[in-house]
Amino acid sequence: MRILYKLTILFLIVLMPMASCDTERLHGYNIDPQAVTEVNSNFLFTAALLSTASGGASGDNRYIDWRTNIGMCAYAIQQLANAGGGIAPGDKYTMNFETNAAPFEFMYGDVLKNVAEIMRITGPGGFEEGRRQNMRNVSRIIRAFSFHRLVDYYGHVPYFEANTGTLPGGTFFPKYDDGKVVYTEILQELEDAINSLNPGLPDEGFSNADLYYNGDITKWRKFGYSLMLRMAMRASKADQALANTYVTKAVAGGVFTSNADNAYVEKAENPGLWVNQNGISRAFWPGDGGQPAFLSKTLIDWLKGTDPNDISDDDPRLMILSGGIFAWSPTNIIMFDNNPLNQKGMPNGKDQAMLDDIEGRQVIMVEEYSQINPKLLDRDEPYMIMNYGEIALLLADALVRGIGTGIQGTAQQHYEAGVRASMQMYTLYDPSFVVTDAQVNAYLANYPYNVYKPALEMIGEQLWVNKFLNWWEAWADWRRTGYPTLTPTNYPGNETNGQIPRRLMYPLNEVGGNPNFTNGSLNPDLFTTRVWWDAP
Repeated sequence: MRILYKLTILFLIVLMPMASCDTERLHGYNIDPQAVTEVNSNFLFTAALLSTASGGASGDNRYIDWRTNIGMCAYAIQQLANAGGGIAPGDKYTMNFETNAAPFEFMYGDVLKNVAEIMRITGPGGFEEGRRQNMRNVSRIIRAFSFHRLVDYYGHVPYFEANTGTLPGGTFFPKYDDGKVVYTEILQELEDAINSLNPGLPDEGFSNADLYYNGDITKWRKFGYSLMLRMAMRASKADQALANTYVTKAVAGGVFTSNADNAYVEKAENPGLWVNQNGISRAFWPGDGGQPAFLSKTLIDWLKGTDPNDISDDDPRLMILSGGIFAWSPTNIIMFDNNPLNQKGMPNGKDQAMLDDIEGRQVIMVEEYSQINPKLLDRDEPYMIMNYGEIALLLADALVRGIGTGIQGTAQQHYEAGVRASMQMYTLYDPSFVVTDAQVNAYLANYPYNVYKPALEMIGEQLWVNKFLNWWEAWADWRRTGYPTLTPTNYPGNETNGQIPRRLMYPLNEVGGNPNFTNGSLNPDLFTTRVWWDAP
């Protein structure tokens, strides 16, 4: 028996190397030879840029625009109005959990995830270490752009530990960082990224991957400094020293100087709805999103000028932004009235019964109120990220407020250049949207700078109308400047006691799912809590 036992042990010992070989061989069979283990960072870069224009791989490209850019911001800022249908918490200050969650989930889960991976694979130890350095530094600019937006939406957000879950020592439950600290960090990051751009480096596919500027480093530097100017001015009421420093640096570095510098992403009908088409357009397009597209009374009245019965003092953008009063179907537009004199905006904060009461009859909305011009809403329209008109107006704003040094020219010159550029940028959407210099000159003569209204009010109002379609930025500008002067709505049961929302609330899955949520998040978590730069 003892001999048999020893023979058995010996037999097993002899088999062990064979078993080890078989195990290793079987383990090799279990590896998918077609699995992707290394992704060219240019593909990630293109995806990140597409995500800044509401595209990307996270899902329906209408989602973030429909729920937040339109659903909250366009209505809260009173450029659109909604009396029923679609997604419109900003019109009556109601709760929509998807509106709150969309920017947080899409930006961390798409653009910032792609940028984090680019940083990993082009950084120390990555398989592209030392390569694609211009693409890497432009990605840092996009990271700054994305975090500035997140702070503007929510206040305090995860920054230092964000998107580290797949890294050694990282976490899937990041702590929250103070919004001012994040702004300060990303301004420094932005400056370093811009200074690290080098047109003499090998292209390595960067030009083909770049959806903004096709690899033009000079234009990327201008974009970076223009973003720096925007962020510095956004901080100007809460921290003038910070604003002074970075306005001065932005101006010295060189910001946008014409509409030729505008940053936008081209869109396309193909290959499908879910990625390459314009998410704003898809939200409004009948038969696709079908969101009601009524313009607000606040906006239409502003565009019609001081005399609503005279078109000579109208803003030339009136019949660019408004397509008239019409019914729109997937196959046809039935025009009821495209006379500029008869354009009429819908009051904010009303439902059907309230509109009926105002008009003294049953209202058929499509026969009563102006809607967004369909020529702005083709599904292959470019998606505007930033334009020169905004930058010129910010320079005027900085001069009036005495922020920064080195700005050449007067506040009036920059104001008038900003108005001109803002009015003349729409040919990008349709060649019929021409506004001549004579039209701009007549408008400026009708509403002379710092005479018609105080300078800061005129600048603030022009920033507001400049951001049509880019409503999240209009919302941020209004929160900083207080212009235009908006009358809040007070619909029964609203969430803010009749105050215009000043931030988004955090997503429910963060509140309930991140054990570090209370570690630095902005409290109280309400629509009316101000983010750090939103000084009273």
